[in-house]
Amino acid sequence: MHTAHKIMKVFVTRRIPQEGMKILSQSGVCKVSLWDSDEPVPREELLKGVAGAHGLLCLLSDKIDTEVLHAAGPNLKVISTLSVGFDHMAMDEIKKRGGWSTWKPLWLCGYGLLGSTVGVIGLGRIGMAIARRLKPFGVKRLLYSGRTAKSYASDVEGEYVPLDTLLSECDFVVVSCALTPETQGLCNKAFFSKMKNNAVFINTSRGAVVNQEDLYQALTTGQIACAGLDVTTPEPLPTDHPLLTLKNCVVLPHIGSATYSTRGIMAELSANNLLAGLQGTDMPSELKF
Repeated sequence: MHTAHKIMKVFVTRRIPQEGMKILSQSGVCKVSLWDSDEPVPREELLKGVAGAHGLLCLLSDKIDTEVLHAAGPNLKVISTLSVGFDHMAMDEIKKRGGWSTWKPLWLCGYGLLGSTVGVIGLGRIGMAIARRLKPFGVKRLLYSGRTAKSYASDVEGEYVPLDTLLSECDFVVVSCALTPETQGLCNKAFFSKMKNNAVFINTSRGAVVNQEDLYQALTTGQIACAGLDVTTPEPLPTDHPLLTLKNCVVLPHIGSATYSTRGIMAELSANNLLAGLQGTDMPSELKF
């Protein structure tokens, strides 16, 4: 599911070097309106030109005050000035519109793990590693589902339950299963409809386990509270993908293993696997199918 690419309006208050104009005109993201003169833009033309603009590129001689900001309207996202100085801009007013505001009791609040019920779909090696890390945060119950119950689940006090039970009872649903024909598209509309409205969905397995259109609908309709994705289809997501527009969806670029040491171990393992295969000896980590 993709939305049409939105062309944004930019007002440039004076002729600027062609290097800058070329970047804007070739970007494909904005339509440039220019006060085509080497002389400063008259006040009335500035107010007219900035109306409805998403971006404003100004010079030190342009007074960007409350009147200009009001004339621009709510679309204005960015002001870029062709100067080192910024004393021509009403910084206090600009901060009110888009900068940091004062602290508020519910500002940047989310859902805590203390006393929660967490569900892990796929309690394998990675699922267990996740469970072990979560337990110290005060998780009350840890449920898991998969093809079979796991004897080692007792190490994290894990309870084996049917998938429907896990979805209906958990505050956090963590997907860490392998991608197989059975799990492809597992997280779909029916899946999300069984989750709590205040539940958090997390996928660290593979992007194809999730129907991303159904996830988008679940997030925008309030079916679930929010989502955190380390994997998507494709990777990376196109910059205009609908999921990237949501405030209740955090998307990471598949960085679950992104440490120097882990990537080094992965390289060593793959090299040793290759050599073992060439020499006809047992591979350290062989995929058997």
